[in-house]
Amino acid sequence: MKIFNTLTRSKDDFKPITEGEVKIYACGPTVYNYIHIGNARPLCVFDVLRRYFEWRGYKVNFVQNFTDIDDKLIKKANEEGITVPEVAERYIKEFWVDAKGLNVKEATVHPRATENIEQIEGIISALVEKGFAYEAEGDVYFRAKKFQEYGKLSHQPLEDLEMGASERVDSGDIKEDPMDFCLWKGAKPGEPYWESPWGLGRPGWHIECSAMAGRYLGKTIDIHCGGLDLIFPHHENEIAQSECANGCDFAHYWMHNGFINVDNHKMSKSLNNFFTVRDVANEFGYEPIRYFLISSQYRSPINYSVDIIEQAKNSLERLYNCRENIDFALKNANDGGEIPAFIEERKNEFITAMDDDLNTADALAAVFMLVRDINTAIANGAGKDTLNACADIFDQLTGVLGLVYNRKDDSLDSEIEALIEQRTAARKAKDFKTADKIRDKLKEMGIVLEDTPQGVKWSRI
Repeated sequence: MKIFNTLTRSKDDFKPITEGEVKIYACGPTVYNYIHIGNARPLCVFDVLRRYFEWRGYKVNFVQNFTDIDDKLIKKANEEGITVPEVAERYIKEFWVDAKGLNVKEATVHPRATENIEQIEGIISALVEKGFAYEAEGDVYFRAKKFQEYGKLSHQPLEDLEMGASERVDSGDIKEDPMDFCLWKGAKPGEPYWESPWGLGRPGWHIECSAMAGRYLGKTIDIHCGGLDLIFPHHENEIAQSECANGCDFAHYWMHNGFINVDNHKMSKSLNNFFTVRDVANEFGYEPIRYFLISSQYRSPINYSVDIIEQAKNSLERLYNCRENIDFALKNANDGGEIPAFIEERKNEFITAMDDDLNTADALAAVFMLVRDINTAIANGAGKDTLNACADIFDQLTGVLGLVYNRKDDSLDSEIEALIEQRTAARKAKDFKTADKIRDKLKEMGIVLEDTPQGVKWSRI
């Protein structure tokens, strides 16, 4: 597999640290509100990455954090007159509603920043001891210019990097250099705090991920991923503090997904085009959102619009119809049948696409070629062995993409089954008047029938 590595700016062959295993860290949400569709893209994209590695036989240790202490949480808590932990708990629960709706698998571990204060303090202490960090009026800062490779991820010279984006509080003139970033923030009145060697305070944003990645994946990990907006300063600072503390590479591969625009404009609250996942799901359902988010190669920018979500719904309908056609054909198929050559062909096309830097767009194209092949095989009277093989590869490939996870209940109550059998018998007896009456009655009960060469097919209204 080749991965476009932000660190090298090239597609690199993936070679795991340990054969057969992959260690992945994905930056998770800051839990002060509902996740928006921009947050959902890395969730879905890197869920596919994880699923693909697992499908190819790797053991995947996938860690995704919750940032549960932050200026935004503190502000939210103060606005509502509740505690920061109460804010975090509420939106972690809401995160899981959306994540499960999007069919995102739970990570191996979902650590919280507040559960890793000891590890955070340990890294900061090591940095202070080595001279890479210093205390200033209760805060602790990292000496960015002391790390000679600072800027190697964002590929910008040190003098061009703007440090303001890395700070969430105004540090005044207490830093030795404007480039230095905060590792530990001294306590302010009314804010949560922990005891530390530098006094009461709380961790900075960047150090949290270094601590959690190190605790659960080790000092060097295979893949670190997140949104394009995290390259600088967040991931740049993670590299600096981790490598200076540990004396080794932090991550071998860095994967970053592209931005989402809304109707060809940048998504922002000021433009009134800011959509949460919950907003969109309430209108269109969750699965069209997932389909939309993985329908383009992950590094490309994508554009959200109602028309595009409608297109996603139509594409999903084609997938569901194919899977239902297989199930229906199996009920009436003859025994036997060969394993068609197109199964291996489509599987190889899918693998080729996914091995090319997780090209889900081309992978989906292979799936729809498979759909065409399966529908043709069904029309030609495929046997049970053929159909079972088609069902297996269809489920494998859509499963890697995390799609077709809302299949309908295939069971009918006895009364409806009896009516369908009565109608079939009436048609055989050419009693079309009775057959039509039964058909109308079934429609009133929410069941629509379709007569096909393979028999009667039903669906719910």
